[in-house]
Amino acid sequence: MNYSNQKYTKRFTYGISRNSTSHQAGANSITISTNPAEGQQYSTGTVGLTMSVREAKALQSFLNTELEFPLVDVDTDSDSTSV
Repeated sequence: MNYSNQKYTKRFTYGISRNSTSHQAGANSITISTNPAEGQQYSTGTVGLTMSVREAKALQSFLNTELEFPLVDVDTDSDSTSV
């Protein structure tokens, strides 16, 4: 069974494509891509990221863990990295 869906936000487009009967590499994938900036004189290029459903589930688990409440003060977290 084939399934695909997309969600659009102002900055990103999220997509999923699944084929439950296929065992081919890339048949089940998640994409995240940037959208061009609106109202800009010059359009910047878009950037995309594609990952397997398994990789996306690992990312989901990481985000669910890290975004749980209560929030930890990043300045006191010794494992955090500043950018």
